Amino acid sequence: MTERSPYRSDVSDARWALIEPVFTAWRAARTGPGVAARVHDLREIVNAILYVNRTGIPWAYLPHDFPPHKTVYDYYAKWEADGTTGQVHDLLRDRTRRLHGRAVEPSAAVVDAQSVKTSANVAEASQGIDAGKKIKGRKRHLITDTLGLVLAVVVTAASVHDSTGGKQLLDELATTHPSVTKVWADGGYQTSVFQHGAGLGIDVEVIKRPTTKGFQPLPKRWVIERTFGWLMQHRRLARDYETLPQRSRAMIHWAMANKMSRELTGESTPTWRIDSGETVTRP
Repeated sequence: MTERSPYRSDVSDARWALIEPVFTAWRAARTGPGVAARVHDLREIVNAILYVNRTGIPWAYLPHDFPPHKTVYDYYAKWEADGTTGQVHDLLRDRTRRLHGRAVEPSAAVVDAQSVKTSANVAEASQGIDAGKKIKGRKRHLITDTLGLVLAVVVTAASVHDSTGGKQLLDELATTHPSVTKVWADGGYQTSVFQHGAGLGIDVEVIKRPTTKGFQPLPKRWVIERTFGWLMQHRRLARDYETLPQRSRAMIHWAMANKMSRELTGESTPTWRIDSGETVTRP
């Protein structure tokens, strides 16, 4: 590994210790031509991915003191495809739940969707128009636990109705987290979602918006709104820049891994706000 000045997005020794066993095991299991020449430090690959995730730059604009951008993206794509990224995310989520005194497997969850604009490299077939929000792009369908930690993600064209994405999420949730029996949703989800949930043994309940004017955090559902806020701290997620929807899903997992690893090690998450020349941080 070449010595260089650290970037603010780099993983600390403590954060790397949390996830290093996953990547060490991944590399040890690699076989076939070319794997003997392992010239790139895996921690530097992770640092490069987090740099893109946090700053929002194109892969080709990675600073030259990182490994070559094509190499970094190759690792990013491989880890998404073989489930390594999801494994790291789930490991950190389980540890974060235990940190908060929760059982590893949740019993309740919250569902919502977020439409975002796409960049020019996203194919027309992979995007659409959210008629309600007047946004052309993609839609992120999320289910989180009651701490706001992601349990399932589906990325679709923005034209896909929340209920359609919601049913896909419930299918994934029933498979990966069968302990969940209660899901809270907003009024945008149709009766078909409730019926679909019932067929899976999941009670889907609508949290109605208050009739009074002004902002009010909705009971139960505010946690997933905060999750979308966490994601938006990562500039790569301010739009959807990924050519493939599954790569968008991986970028969400990396953003949450960044957030959870900082929480587990007691490190703060830098924000973009500047106050009197000083960088403000938040827990």
